[in-house]
Amino acid sequence: MIVVRVELWSAITGEKTELARMHIANTGAGTASRGFYFGQTFRGRSAAALSKQIEAKQGHVENYPRQQLHVWNLVARMLASMGYSK
Repeated sequence: MIVVRVELWSAITGEKTELARMHIANTGAGTASRGFYFGQTFRGRSAAALSKQIEAKQGHVENYPRQQLHVWNLVARMLASMGYSK
């Protein structure tokens, strides 16, 4: 599973605050070169709230060329499949 965390690191206090979290899991379908993924984001704007794993949105990325593209492309496609790019 891929865990994507968005954190704010304060330049003033040095405090680190988790603002968002997403999980991306391989569904098991596909081949060594093509992947199929399920993703979900969670509600909350703190580590404590996000750890409750209350789902906000979910999405799918199918037939992803995992050997050809960087993982950031997978993250971008997953966010788009959830409607975050609109």
